[in-house]
Order: sequence, then structure tokens, then C-alpha cells
Amino acid sequence: MTIRTRAFGSTGHMSSEVIFGGAALGSESQGTADKVLDLLLEHGINHIDTAPSYGDSELRIGPWMARHRKNFFLATKTGERNYAGARVDIHRSLERLQTDHVDLLQLHSLTHPDEWEQALSPGGALEAAIEAREQGLVRFIGVTGHGWTVAAMHRRALERFAFDSVLMPWNWFAANHPTYARDFEETAALCAERGVAVQTIKSCARGAWAAGASKTRTTWYQPLDQEADIRTAVAWVLGRPGIFLVSTGDTHVLPMILKAAAERPPVPDAAAMEAFSANAGLASIFGL
Repeated sequence: MTIRTRAFGSTGHMSSEVIFGGAALGSESQGTADKVLDLLLEHGINHIDTAPSYGDSELRIGPWMARHRKNFFLATKTGERNYAGARVDIHRSLERLQTDHVDLLQLHSLTHPDEWEQALSPGGALEAAIEAREQGLVRFIGVTGHGWTVAAMHRRALERFAFDSVLMPWNWFAANHPTYARDFEETAALCAERGVAVQTIKSCARGAWAAGASKTRTTWYQPLDQEADIRTAVAWVLGRPGIFLVSTGDTHVLPMILKAAAERPPVPDAAAMEAFSANAGLASIFGL
């Protein structure tokens, strides 16, 4: 059973509703990575998101691109804030990914006001991204971020530059955050108006790891890892038209996310989500 596709903003690409989060491959072997590729192809995933900071992820994806480049919309990122550093990142990513271009280059985790200003000003990382686009090394440019201020920062970024995509958290807990929900809705509305793709992360986040807890997953936060909970969380996120769900960075959780997205259970209503939140113990992963 394959996962449905949606228009990825104004890029002209029909991307799978679930985008593979390449962070899951950061510490995996090539053998494990290749099994993940088989799973992606089985479910019709045609969009991959990775970054230089995700351990060995780009190196694990590179051999796939040597054989399957035409099957995927490929996105990576740069966490550098100046032109020189971002330019190095872009060329290194192309080498590691074994491709002559990426479809989407994203300014990574751009939320701190000082870093935001540096990256988007003359001599900043955005200049390197634009140059790479002009050279045919990059097709589209996006921006990503985490935390409770990111939706507002993305809206500000869209006023500075015509980004093709944004990436930000969205789940039931975030939708009930007193300020973030409002900022998300305003930014999502602006994106819809301008044809900007909206990618969401942390769909299956449960909360922060308890102090001293043994981490059983490779995510920096504690994810949902029971199939019923994941089905509920995925159904709720994908029940919103026009947005994309970037899969959780753990290869053990991934199959359950793909299965839920492919089967597409009914979208749970607010009462069902309130009960789910209480039973699953959903909590903030970003502090207050």
C-alpha cells in the first residue's frame, strides 16, 4: 500500500505526504540503510530530507542516489550562517550524496535572531544558496527550525526572501500551545497564500527523556513507539490538508509511521485527541 502525494508548494513536484527524515540513518550501517530504502520504495516515499549534521546520514543516502536519483526529491541543509561556510557545506553534501544537484537546500535551524540576521544578510548563508541555485546545484531554497519561536521566525523570513519551503514542529501538543499554535496558523496561512510548502516535524514526539532515563531510541526526545499511538498521531497530522509529515529519526519507529500513513485511519476528533494525549503523556520537548 503506497502513501498518497501532495503538491510540494509551487515547486511542481508531487511529494509523498510522508517525507523520509534522514536523521534516522545518522548512526546506522549501510546494510540497515539499504533495508530502509527498500521500505521507502515499498511505500511510495519519493522525498528524502537529510543534513550534514545528521551523522553519517548523507553518506548512507549517497549510494541510493547513485542508483535511484530519479526516484527522489532530495533535500539537505546547511547549518552555516556565512557565505563561505555554507558554500563548503553545499559542495560537501553533493559529494557525500553522490549527485550533481539537490532539489532543496534549506537553511538549518534558523531561529536565533542574531544567526537569522547573519544568514539572511549580505555575506550570509543565503547568498551561497542563491549562488548554488544559479549554478544548477540547487533547485529550491527553504528554511527550517525548532522551538516555540520558529513559526514566528519563519513568517519573518518569508518577508525577507521568497523561500520555497518551511519546516517546523506540529503535533497535538503544539496545536494547544498558547502562543505557538497562533504563530503556526498565521505562518501556514501565509505559506498557502504564497505557494510555500509546509513540512512538519515532531509528529510522534511524546516528550523529553526523563532525567537519567535509558534512551531506547535514537531521537533526542522520547518518541511515541506504540503502533496505536503512532496511528493516532499520524492520522491527526495528515488530516490537515496541504502539509507534510517528516518521519521520526529512528529506524524502529519508521515502519509504524509508514504503515499508519499508508492505511490512513480516520482523522481523530478533538475528544479522541484529548484522551490520546492524556493516555500517552504528551509533553513539551522544548521546555515552556
